[in-house]
Amino acid sequence: MNQPLIKLYGVPLSGHCHRVKLFLHLLGVKYEQIDANADVRATAEFRKLNPLGQIPVLIDGDLAISDSNAILVYLAKRYAADSTWLPQDAMGAAQVQRWLSIAAGELRYGPANARIYALWKMGKDDPVRAAEIGRDLLGFMNQHLASRDYLASEYPTIADLACHSYVAHAPEGGIPLDEYPAVRAWLARIEKLPAFVAMPRSAIPEAA
Repeated sequence: MNQPLIKLYGVPLSGHCHRVKLFLHLLGVKYEQIDANADVRATAEFRKLNPLGQIPVLIDGDLAISDSNAILVYLAKRYAADSTWLPQDAMGAAQVQRWLSIAAGELRYGPANARIYALWKMGKDDPVRAAEIGRDLLGFMNQHLASRDYLASEYPTIADLACHSYVAHAPEGGIPLDEYPAVRAWLARIEKLPAFVAMPRSAIPEAA
């Protein structure tokens, strides 16, 4: 039986969309990329897929899944159930969930928001405060990664994918990575995974 074609609604410069795209590539799952710019997201057709009008949205057969971290969990359960991407033991699962929460919290309101302001001069949050949150988070991550290779396990998990994109692109938001060697080493490990695909860089100058 042929696998139904997966569709991924998103935009190239979104870290939320990239984390899903990256996981699809790492899993070797074929998909169709559909551009979902602001005009598309305002349509009634798209609102049927996600009433909140947010991206990414993944379509798998008759299923529509929204929220990037929820999509990562779905893909791990659906296409990599026997893998280490989503640990099955209680502590392993809890550690992954901890970092998914950080990705939706400090990472979102820190490096991601700082980058949004730098790229598009938009966002409701104070960019100075976003940079402060970002530096605090990177300091915490650097300490955490000083004694381990990955965020939640001895193997890469969806926690690493949820956090990679916006950390890697933090310099686009004016948050340099030179003070966080363990974070840079972690990024390099993720980027050496077979089939890794990078999120496009923006055209603005980056902080070193």
